[in-house]
Amino acid sequence: MVRQPTREDRFSFGLWTVGWTGADPFGAATRPPLDPWEYAGRLAELGAWGITFHDNDVFPFDADETTRDARVGRLKAAADDAGLVIEMVTTNTFTHPVFKDGGLTANDRSVRRFGLRKVLRAVDLAARVGATTFVMWGGREGAEYDGSKDIYAAMERYKEGIDTVAGYIRSQGYDLRIALEPKPNEPRGDILLPTVGHALALIAELDHRDIVGLNPETGHEQMANLNYTHALGQALWSGKLFHLDLNGQRGLKYDQDLAFGHGDLLSAFFTVDLIENGFPGYPDGPHYTGPRHFDYKPSRTEHLDGVWASAAACMSTYLMLAEKAARFRADPRVREAIAYSGVLELAEPTLAPAETAADLLASGATGAVDNFDPDKAAERDLGFVHLQQLALEHLLG
Repeated sequence: MVRQPTREDRFSFGLWTVGWTGADPFGAATRPPLDPWEYAGRLAELGAWGITFHDNDVFPFDADETTRDARVGRLKAAADDAGLVIEMVTTNTFTHPVFKDGGLTANDRSVRRFGLRKVLRAVDLAARVGATTFVMWGGREGAEYDGSKDIYAAMERYKEGIDTVAGYIRSQGYDLRIALEPKPNEPRGDILLPTVGHALALIAELDHRDIVGLNPETGHEQMANLNYTHALGQALWSGKLFHLDLNGQRGLKYDQDLAFGHGDLLSAFFTVDLIENGFPGYPDGPHYTGPRHFDYKPSRTEHLDGVWASAAACMSTYLMLAEKAARFRADPRVREAIAYSGVLELAEPTLAPAETAADLLASGATGAVDNFDPDKAAERDLGFVHLQQLALEHLLG
């Protein structure tokens, strides 16, 4: 029997997830909207620890300051009453038609200035409600036609925008870090920063790179036919895994935003294993300690009861996989298989202490000094299939 989630699990949900009413490009909403504070209360009842939101999840795009303050205040009070943390805030620069060509990289300079002001106001909002992460997803930062966008200029403007926001955070003394969220396409034909690797490359060029990291999403990496667990691993290795989004995706399709684990279940198993147990060869290496955040959408086929059932399913699946991953790591057969396969050997530096490239070359073309026989090495059985089968056995119970 799966245990009930608790605050110690640090599960959080975006208000846009449970708040999605089911409208899509082909059909109208299938569920009525609720006020933001109603979603917060129900999530707390299910065992969630935190919530996140876009600015316009709480108040309309054209709301005046009085309305903004009142609605944000009511949500914060409801979260406090329910014992929920508002751990992340982001801003919507993709819904309103003004952002049809982007918020920070639009060709129209006046749109960029407007978009940057909107982002900065959302940073103030994030600080006000006590969030520690500010996510930036550039869903409209991109193009459908190669001739329509000067990519050099677009990257310059992207850098300028992110550095401006990061510099503002610093100048205000806010306890906030920025997490960039990559995605390859949808809604734009091609989105700038399509993958974790692209985002890391941009971060390396920023003036305030130390407070800018990543918020990788399961479906976004898998939409590009990439391995989400590997993306998390590289982000951890880079010291840039500031936040993450968990959901389900089945292959190279539109962004399905299925409940967590309802896509590639074996991949979800290894994702949870990495999050909970870290790297096998570096037990004292980097571990992700942030929220387990779900960015999914309740199926359009569900009504309100189905919304809460799907949110509970995300947490339940994570807990089941975490339990199975713990047993997987503790299994003596798995430990033996890991050692047999050389997984732990990969953590050993290739060069000996103080060894140079010249020393390595002196060992001979085929490594005679090391008594290395390439033909013999080629015969080594690595046992990767057996190791994977053990994971499957644990996953299937």
